[in-house]
Amino acid sequence: MVQLVMASPPSDDQDTPAPPQTRKRPSRLIDITVALLFLVADTVIVAVAAMLFVMVGMGSAQPPHLSATAHSRDVPVLTWLVVWGLPAVAVTGAVVHARLRMPVSAVVQSLFALACAFLAVIWTRMLLS
Repeated sequence: MVQLVMASPPSDDQDTPAPPQTRKRPSRLIDITVALLFLVADTVIVAVAAMLFVMVGMGSAQPPHLSATAHSRDVPVLTWLVVWGLPAVAVTGAVVHARLRMPVSAVVQSLFALACAFLAVIWTRMLLS
């Protein structure tokens, strides 16, 4: 007859609690480098969105001699997803960088999220007019 005996861990391991798992913070240099890369990319995105707003707004503007009648246009769902999806992604990016303990990148992404939300409100007003 074979008996299985389970070995118990050493007694010194049983008395010490497991250390809490803490995330190691990335270096400040990596944080600043990532923030600068995001700053350049975010600036390009905001500039292109603003130029599109001006071009589309000028292209759809009515001549002043026509009456300003309110008309309702059906806006595709994909357009709304693009207009409001970008701020949602930007906010998610800011939260992720804050959770990664990268404060400089989190601030840059938060400012980008505010700019995206501002542009989304402008685009929404333009699409609904």
